Amino acid sequence: MTEALYDVIVVGAGYSGLAASYHLKKYGLGHIIFERGKIGESWRSQRWDNFRFNSTNKLNVLPGDDPEPADPDSFSLASTFVSSLEQYARIHQLPVSENSKIVSIEKPGEFFVVQVSSNNVIKNYFCKQVLIASGVANEIKIPSLSKNISEDIRQLHTSEYKNADQLPAGAILVVGGAQSGCQITEDLLKAGRKVYLSTSMVGRIPRWYRGRDIFYWVKEAKFYDLKEEEIKDPKILELRPPQVSGTGTGRDSMSLQSLSKKGAVILGKMNDANARTIFFQQDAAQHVKFADEFSQKIKKMIDDHIIENNLSAPPAHYDEADIPDVDANCASAITSLDLKEENINTIIWSTGFDHDLNYIKLPVFDDKGKLILNGGIPEFQGLYFLGYPWLRTRKSPILFGILEDVKFIVDHLYNCSKEYLKPAAIEK
Repeated sequence: MTEALYDVIVVGAGYSGLAASYHLKKYGLGHIIFERGKIGESWRSQRWDNFRFNSTNKLNVLPGDDPEPADPDSFSLASTFVSSLEQYARIHQLPVSENSKIVSIEKPGEFFVVQVSSNNVIKNYFCKQVLIASGVANEIKIPSLSKNISEDIRQLHTSEYKNADQLPAGAILVVGGAQSGCQITEDLLKAGRKVYLSTSMVGRIPRWYRGRDIFYWVKEAKFYDLKEEEIKDPKILELRPPQVSGTGTGRDSMSLQSLSKKGAVILGKMNDANARTIFFQQDAAQHVKFADEFSQKIKKMIDDHIIENNLSAPPAHYDEADIPDVDANCASAITSLDLKEENINTIIWSTGFDHDLNYIKLPVFDDKGKLILNGGIPEFQGLYFLGYPWLRTRKSPILFGILEDVKFIVDHLYNCSKEYLKPAAIEK
């Protein structure tokens, strides 16, 4: 009995997996993509109804597509993005196997053995190299103290939130002040709901500055090109991606003070809970000031870039949400909330995601269980990863940064593939 031997097996049919498949096909490398759900599953099932990307359509173009898409400066809905991924796979005839969950990846000999469960049938596949393109957001992350809270309070993760109508009547506590937390807060406020937002130390950047979308400036000024080995302050590695709006006119920013003006109560970081009371640190003001200072630094970087390169750019437009709240007047001094007294019946945990790599049965983790990435070059020969923070640069987890990593890694993978003999099949 024989089984086909693939040059590459790709795990994940999202943005990075499909982009990698495009290049692999161009190089003539036989491969297959296994996706645990359907194409773009995370974007399909883990986003709310009104979710929009915070990068423009022009920045999210996949390799081989028109570099000038329709509505280049618009922000795509998740559903529209998923449709574009499906169309991309269909047009380029990419070999995607949906509803195929990876059970294990091993390398007992010369080739990798990838065990896959599909339609309750487990099958082994063989390949020379493996590319993990499933990202870092396939497992929800909720603090253990959530178990202390009364069962009368509905609790859900951001990946489970769809719209305000699915929530019980009453106020909502959103825990987490990064991208999703702020954007869901805005979504709930638009629906007329009372929202308490527990914040954290997250920077923000304006949506539009000096005549251009902010991402065009930060790309051009090389802000996202920073490499991990160039960092002098290790705290930079711990920072969450800066908050930036993907809604509204395309020129309006989002800030904690703008959410406050719309009715949100801006609280400090949540640090404890019992059945009916949630406790917070008194650091909301610090979070407001940190976010404002981050925006100011980014604008100064752009101003310096314009001057140094003798560029022509209009002055900054009036952006109320981006005006610093110098005294952090929007920050509440509240350190505890009685859920019953405040009529809070829902808590939304915007506490991020984790990823499950237990299926990888190979020595690619350090003594603390952390994945060894090594700048995109495999620590374990033949096993590659995409979409991880600081894989190669600051932009590695961002869509337009992922594309650069995809090309780098697939090129390296292709060069390594030349070292292998190319038998058509192996005996099992």
